[in-house]
Amino acid sequence: MFVDYVKVYVKGGDGGNGMVAYRREKYVPKGGPAGGDGGNGADVVFEVDEGLRTLMDFRYQRHFKASRGEHGMSKGMHGKNAQPMIVKVPPGTVVRDAATNEKIADLTINGQRAVIAKGGRGGRGNTRFATPTNPAPEIAENGEPGQERDVILELKVLADVGLVGFPSVGKSTLLSVVSSAKPKIAEYHFTTIVPNLGVVETEDGRSFVMADLPGLIEGAHQGVGLGHQFLRHIERTRVIVHVVDMSGLEGRDPYEDYLTINDELKQYNLRLTERPQLVVANKMDIPGAEENLEKFKQQLKEASREDVSVFAISAITRQGLRDLLFKIADLVETTPEFPLDDQEEEQSHILYRHEREEAPFEITRDDDGAFVISGGEIEKKFKMTDFSRDESIRRFARQMRGLGVDEALRERGAKNGDIVRLLEFEFEFIE
Repeated sequence: MFVDYVKVYVKGGDGGNGMVAYRREKYVPKGGPAGGDGGNGADVVFEVDEGLRTLMDFRYQRHFKASRGEHGMSKGMHGKNAQPMIVKVPPGTVVRDAATNEKIADLTINGQRAVIAKGGRGGRGNTRFATPTNPAPEIAENGEPGQERDVILELKVLADVGLVGFPSVGKSTLLSVVSSAKPKIAEYHFTTIVPNLGVVETEDGRSFVMADLPGLIEGAHQGVGLGHQFLRHIERTRVIVHVVDMSGLEGRDPYEDYLTINDELKQYNLRLTERPQLVVANKMDIPGAEENLEKFKQQLKEASREDVSVFAISAITRQGLRDLLFKIADLVETTPEFPLDDQEEEQSHILYRHEREEAPFEITRDDDGAFVISGGEIEKKFKMTDFSRDESIRRFARQMRGLGVDEALRERGAKNGDIVRLLEFEFEFIE
């Protein structure tokens, strides 16, 4: 099964907890704090494996949670950092944040890596909190939570040349005779339901990768037919080979087919029109094809498209293939890679944007009248607090006061004894 679009959940490992400990050695009076820091949590790292050709594995495993760092130990020993969690992906994988659609990584080269979810740092042990006024603190942090997010994996196959056209125009047959690929070929529409790749080698020793994509029909860019699922794969190709059935056996007009497919490519992504395109007039061994080809060229001339290169071939008899492959190889050599997105030269200038700083907390009211505190910064401080120790609790109370939580609650009308909720925990507001 060919899978080229999945949504998965990734979470970096939490940091290890810091430790509260003291030196208790003979002849060392008042040894002081000796709690070590926790180790850092593991990152979730995606790595390209050229042996993979599909995202099939992600259909069965959609959650990737990295291991947490080791907890701190006594005698000031730090916990061990967790090893990164390596997730293998096929070349051509684009990773996007599911919430913002921001591109996180474009993985194309074998061995290329990208950190998708960062692990949390280890919590500090009580050694870190010693001061002249508090030389023996009973404070240690819990590990920082690892980053978690839903991401979209989208596979865009790496091919130099893409074959496009209506169903049953001979794309699979062409690929099968110019390469060792063995796509399914039959006398019905939509025989090809997944992209097929083949390496083509010309007589002069040049080679390139050709992709046979499922047939397109009118409305494909809006989701009609099968081709819309695979239009994304044409985005990486340098050269587009447009296969047209010149026999007319399907009852369609070759020129109308040519215009329809080009319009679908344009509607899907306007940048596809920038790529060089060759028109392949296939099935020239069938009676009537020569007349249709002359009419086709005349229509191109009338539409001022004389610059379009048309190659008359027969994939079955291999007529005209040699010249076609030479021309494709020439174009592949001279055509640069096209970026997937509209990107300006990053080195040319630096753009500074004013972005509103995210509020450290937000206060809302629940139906039962409780005040609910939420926000990335306050929740992070809460999770890193060890509530089993009074000194840590007092420290968290000072942090809340420093962020302005107490004052904000008073402004919202909080009174002594009111319930305040943070995540799944509740406590009373005390003046």
